[in-house]
Amino acid sequence: MALSISVVLLLGVVVVLLIRSKTVKAGPAIVCVLFGFFLASTSIAPSINRFVASIAGAVGRIRF
Repeated sequence: MALSISVVLLLGVVVVLLIRSKTVKAGPAIVCVLFGFFLASTSIAPSINRFVASIAGAVGRIRF
């Protein structure tokens, strides 16, 4: 749960920064947010969650 909140917060910050830097306009950003919202309700959502969790686990095992 903590991981998903962190990813959502990180992606939200990225979207806000892209809008503020005028790299992405507000309209396309809203479309991307809606796409993610509707994608989360499809049958592929658990696969995406497992993929993101495995990437986060791999990054977490990296020792510097």
